[in-house]
Amino acid sequence: MSQHFGERLTLALKALSMSRGRLAAELEVDKSLVGRWASGAVSPSSHNLERLTHLLARKLPGLTLLDWERAPGEFAALFGVDPPRIAVERPSGIALPDATIDAAIASTRMRGEAYEGFWRATHPAIVAPGRFFHEHGIIRIGENGLLRFELGGADVRYVGTILPIEGQVFVVATDSVRHLPCYMIFNIVTMPRIVAMDGLLLTAGNAMRDPSAYPIVLERIGDLSGDVAADDAHVEALMKRPQFVQDEALVPQAMRDHLIRDVGPAAAKLGGDLLLTAAGTSSLTRVVTASSYPG
Repeated sequence: MSQHFGERLTLALKALSMSRGRLAAELEVDKSLVGRWASGAVSPSSHNLERLTHLLARKLPGLTLLDWERAPGEFAALFGVDPPRIAVERPSGIALPDATIDAAIASTRMRGEAYEGFWRATHPAIVAPGRFFHEHGIIRIGENGLLRFELGGADVRYVGTILPIEGQVFVVATDSVRHLPCYMIFNIVTMPRIVAMDGLLLTAGNAMRDPSAYPIVLERIGDLSGDVAADDAHVEALMKRPQFVQDEALVPQAMRDHLIRDVGPAAAKLGGDLLLTAAGTSSLTRVVTASSYPG
């Protein structure tokens, strides 16, 4: 949330025929602060964003905090005006509609810092039924304004872009060791920060290159230090940890049951799932709470 928030704020004020000075007076903040918000120089604090939203909602009933994350066209439509033309840097290698990229950038600018940190993935080992893999990695905001995703171990390194859209996370990545693309979709567990993500990984992961989709859980295991070199060194050390989990104590039973579960016609007849899907937030919260992995 920076320049794009400022453009949305400017659009809202114009649509409501409201000056920056009037807004500052009603919020009881300095006019120069509103100017910095509108220019994108700084972002409002969570407290001020909530106060600002409540104030504007008096003039546009129904406006919520989530509306600031809308794509430009949708946000403009709320106010009955034409969307501004926002120039954004398009990430290379991702051929998606502009509206999709705009939505991801808007969400990243609003809450991207909540995803930044060190992460551990747990998923079933396709090559060894009943066993599990751990990969470690890092998520941080890249130079193009989108979240950069890097996750790996001794034999795999996924590098790509995270697109947070409407409460879910879409990952387009490449295994830079074998040069194979892969795709992930996650639901998230959010507090002030994102603490866990539950989803599905689609890749051709075995020696026969058979397309496979299987559950994967990401858990936050640490925060960035702010020192890029130190963070790079730390994630490299994490990625050297054993990838193939042979000690059953490292994957609690709740996580095992979550990642390896029956699906299909027989399971559906017993009240289970017909198709493989990612769990809802409440289910994942229970799994993460039950887990007690060492960091």
